[in-house]
Amino acid sequence: MTSTDTGTPLETIIPQEKPHELIGSDRVQGTAVYRPGGQRVGHIVRIMIDKRSGQAAYAVMNFGGFLGLGQESYPIPWSLLSYSPKLGGYEVEISDDQLKAAPHLMANENIDLGDRTRELQMYEYYGVPPYWF
Repeated sequence: MTSTDTGTPLETIIPQEKPHELIGSDRVQGTAVYRPGGQRVGHIVRIMIDKRSGQAAYAVMNFGGFLGLGQESYPIPWSLLSYSPKLGGYEVEISDDQLKAAPHLMANENIDLGDRTRELQMYEYYGVPPYWF
């Protein structure tokens, strides 16, 4: 394959050894979330994306439970997560106590909050500005 502008092979324009900066949402779902020390906290169930801006707002993370039973879902501001190539997952600096007291979703509650008041409460709890500011 070549560039239509220069006729140069794309392999020479786009280095193949560099990891991709983009990732599909389907590949993020199920990705493990760790503490900076490498302790697994949970996994991402869903990413909520603003339809108009395309910006990731928050991830819904499950933690706790056994074999999917008793897991609780917690929306975490996307700005608190950082990808760790070393761990092959996301890192977040949140203690168990912080998570247990954090805004969370009930078992039968829709993950798509769609309620700015609840979203604002989540951002205030974690002390980070909402993505829409």
